[in-house]
Amino acid sequence: MAAPSCHFHFTVHKVSKNVITRPFISCSMQPSQSNIKVVINGAAKEIGRAAVIAVTRARGMEVAGAVDSHFVGEDIGKLCDMEEPLEIPIINDLTMVLGSISQSKETGVVVDFTDHSTVYDNVKQATAFGMRSVVYVPRIKPDTVGALSAFCDKASMGCLIAPTLSIGSILLQQAAITASFHYNNVEIVESRANPIDFPSVDAVQISKNLSNLGQIYNREDISTDVAARGQVLGEDGVRVHSMVLPGLPSSTTVYFSGPGEVYSIKHDITDVQSLMPGLLLAIRKVIRLKNLVYGLEKFL
Repeated sequence: MAAPSCHFHFTVHKVSKNVITRPFISCSMQPSQSNIKVVINGAAKEIGRAAVIAVTRARGMEVAGAVDSHFVGEDIGKLCDMEEPLEIPIINDLTMVLGSISQSKETGVVVDFTDHSTVYDNVKQATAFGMRSVVYVPRIKPDTVGALSAFCDKASMGCLIAPTLSIGSILLQQAAITASFHYNNVEIVESRANPIDFPSVDAVQISKNLSNLGQIYNREDISTDVAARGQVLGEDGVRVHSMVLPGLPSSTTVYFSGPGEVYSIKHDITDVQSLMPGLLLAIRKVIRLKNLVYGLEKFL
C-alpha cells in the first residue's frame, strides 16, 4: 500500500522592487513501511494477553499469530476482551504459524513467554523461518543462554533474552550499581503477593551486579549463620529478605547504609502493564540484531 509524501515549497516572484513568496505543496506516492509481524508464544497467559493488546495498539507492528496449548481455536482478541475479534485463532503449533508468516517475506518477531525447557527449540524454529526472537522466560538456564548465543552467531540472526521487561527494574539495578561505590553495607528486601521461587530474578540480578564490582559488603555483620537474617547471595555478603503476603505489590527495595545515613531505592510493580513498554522496545530493537543480546538495559 502506498502513502502520500508531501513537501512544502516556496516560489519567489519579483514584482518591481518587491519580492513575493508563494507557498505550494507537492505530493508523491511512496510505498509505506510494512508493520513488524509479531507472534506471541504463550498468548493465553496473563502477560501474553497483555502483549497482544499492547502490540495491537502500537505503531509499526501487529499481531500475526497466537500460540498456546490452552484455549486452542479461540480468537485471541476475544480472549483479551478486546472490542472486536482479531480473527486470529490460538494455535498450539508454532511451526504452522511461522510457516504462514515466512511466505509473506515480511519482518517477523516471535515473543516467547513459554518455559525455559522449550526456549532453545522455539528460537531454533523462529530462526529457521528467518524470524528474530524476544525471550522473557524467568529462570532460563545459563547453559541455554550459551547454546543460544552460539547458535545465533552461526545463523547471524538476532535474539534478545530479557531477564526483565520492566524499565523501572532496570533503572533500579543501575541506581544500585551507582550507590554501591559509596556505601559498604547493603541488603535487599522484596515482597510478592503470591509464592514464587525466591529470591526473585530481580534480587538475584542486583546481587550479581554488585558482586561483580569487586566490593566487599557488610564486613561488620556478625550474624552470618542466623537463618532469620536472610539468604546471602554471592561471596560479597549481599543479603536478601523475601516476604509473601496477599495484597502486597511486587516490590524490590535496596538499602545502603554508611556512617550516619541510610539510602534506599525502591521499585514496585502493580500490574503486568508495566512490562509492555519494555516489550515494545525489545521488539523494535531485536529486528536489527545479528546475534544474541542478554538484557534490555543495553538499549536504554
